[in-house]
Amino acid sequence: MSTPALDLVARSGKDYRLHEYNHDPAVAYGLEAARVLGVEAARVFKTLVVVHAGCFAVAVIPVSSDLDLKAMASALEVKKVAMAEPSDAERATGYVAGGISPIGQKRRLPIVVDESASCRPTVFVSGGQRGLELELSPADLEALTGASFAPVSRDSMRRRAHRVSADPNAQ
Repeated sequence: MSTPALDLVARSGKDYRLHEYNHDPAVAYGLEAARVLGVEAARVFKTLVVVHAGCFAVAVIPVSSDLDLKAMASALEVKKVAMAEPSDAERATGYVAGGISPIGQKRRLPIVVDESASCRPTVFVSGGQRGLELELSPADLEALTGASFAPVSRDSMRRRAHRVSADPNAQ
């Protein structure tokens, strides 16, 4: 089995583990991966493509959360982003929806990984095909994609707001 993501990771010399499973089309991709692999959903990350002013970018967030579009726009330093149509996301990345990997995309798009990934020893991302997950360190994901880390999931934004409201010295 070969995908651009697998080829890139293998050539890089980075440590990774490949996890394969039989995808059930009736089940949500990311939550299915977490269940089948026996890991918490917060460790499995989905790849979402957004668009701003005709330009595409990628958000990588836990499958257990939703993308905060305002936070993503802020991370990209643009006014507003919207979710890309699946067909546009497929054309921009070279992968099929449900199997879009942040690694080895057709074009190098700006990638923002939710900051929650940085506190985990490893995370799971799509290997470029439905039923194929790559497990690697957040640092290696960053190195392979040129990603930045920011709070872009709604869960991260809630945690951040809670920390700020709980800290009387926060500005």
